[in-house]
Amino acid sequence: MNNYRIERVIYDDLERLIPLFDEYRVFYGAVSDLDGARAFLSDRLKLNDSVIFIAVEGEGEEKRAWGFTQLYPSFSSVSMERLWILNDLYVTTELRGHGLGSKLLESARAHALATNTKGLSLTTMTANVGAQRLYEAHGYIQDDDFYTYNLFSKAREKDE
Repeated sequence: MNNYRIERVIYDDLERLIPLFDEYRVFYGAVSDLDGARAFLSDRLKLNDSVIFIAVEGEGEEKRAWGFTQLYPSFSSVSMERLWILNDLYVTTELRGHGLGSKLLESARAHALATNTKGLSLTTMTANVGAQRLYEAHGYIQDDDFYTYNLFSKAREKDE
């Protein structure tokens, strides 16, 4: 059995994270863009405006990344508390079902507790039943009280 562990991403991990992030984006229908992924993730790390955990094995040059989760800080006006948006969770196809998604979720939860926040919030595609089962197994509750609405100005500009 391989020795997988979860680490918080630092800038030195950027090149290991880029291919995973690109695979994740392609999974959700985006066009592969390694340079764009590098620029986006580099900004997140330099600006310290997200927290990223990565599932890895090995050490040094042999270190290999197999999955990641990215959290963005937010706030709840009603409860007047900070919270984290679990925006991204991805495990490579070959290692799904090996517990890495659970380990990443546990790391995200531990981070939310350590930072004394209200908790974690996430959304997933309605067709992504596997992810829904994983989230529910970790105590996430589907929201039946609120609908999600989006207004994406860039998407509107392209349609005009």
